[in-house]
Parts: sequence; C-alpha cells; structure tokens
Amino acid sequence: MKTLETKRLILRPWSMNDVDDMYEYAQNSKIGPRAGWPPHKTKEDSLKIIQMFMKSETEWAIEERATGKVIGSIGCRQDSMRMKNGLKAKNIGYVLSECYWGRGIMPEAVERILHECFEEECVNVVSISHSILNLNSKRVIEKCGFVYEGTLRQALVFEGVISDAMVYSIVKTDWEMLKKQTGC
Repeated sequence: MKTLETKRLILRPWSMNDVDDMYEYAQNSKIGPRAGWPPHKTKEDSLKIIQMFMKSETEWAIEERATGKVIGSIGCRQDSMRMKNGLKAKNIGYVLSECYWGRGIMPEAVERILHECFEEECVNVVSISHSILNLNSKRVIEKCGFVYEGTLRQALVFEGVISDAMVYSIVKTDWEMLKKQTGC
C-alpha cells in the first residue's frame, strides 16, 4: 500500500502507534454510528481495528500533515456488486474526527483517492454510499462530483435500527470532465 499525499494530508498505512489518535475520535458517539459501528469503549477496540486495517491494505490513516496526528480513515476496496460484471470498480468509505468536520478535509482525501483510482489504477467506476441519516457524508459526496444512483431501502442495520442507504458513483468520463472544469 503506497502513501498518498495532498496539500494538507498524508494518506498512509496504519501503524500500531496510531491507537491513541484513533481512540480519540472513535470513542465519539457522533462518529461510529453514522458509519455503522459502535463507538470504541477502550483503546483495545481501536487496536483491534488498526490490526484489521493493517492486514487488509485497503484502509489508509488520514494524517494531518501539519501536526502528524491521525484524524480519520479512508478505505477503497473492490466494489463487489459491480465486479460481477467484469468492471474494474472500487468503493470508498471514510470517517473523520468531529473536530475536523466542515474544513474540506474529507473532500480533499476523497479527491486524492479518486485520482489514484482513475489515473493510476485505471478503474472504470467508483461508488460510495451513506446512511440516509448522515447528511455530512451526503455533502462530501456531492462536493466530490458523485452522481446519485438511488436508494437501497432498508440496506443498513445498526443497533437494531434499520435505515436506507443512498448510493452514488462516479465514472472515469465524469472524473475527466471534472478535472477539465476545475483545472486539477
């Protein structure tokens, strides 16, 4: 897994040294439930997740360049639904410390992942989704140029609460048009 960089961020492999930083944001009750997992109760919870991320090689730690602090995570894995059709397809998921919401951090990270997918890996399509209850993610997704595909009704269950998933995608031609429009 290679390290990816932006102006303010370093997207890098997870390390055992990241436990304190992950625990700091993952214990927040506003973070995990929006992504479908319970808040971490102990540092051991965070350690288990980091160990899993280190084995998967599809999850980057989002490190703030200025401070060296891990402030979230972003994953990019095979899109199993689209892979059945022979497409080279990926799916993005992410989480960010509440202290960093509203600063354009996550769009910056997502755009770097999209660049990697389309320019380096020659992916055809990248998908992303969010719970109908997570409006913060909806704003990030729309800001990054994803196109709404539809709603998967009753697709998510967390702590007995069933919710719908809003599904979006961006195809390589969309990405190329966005690059021309923004000059990136």
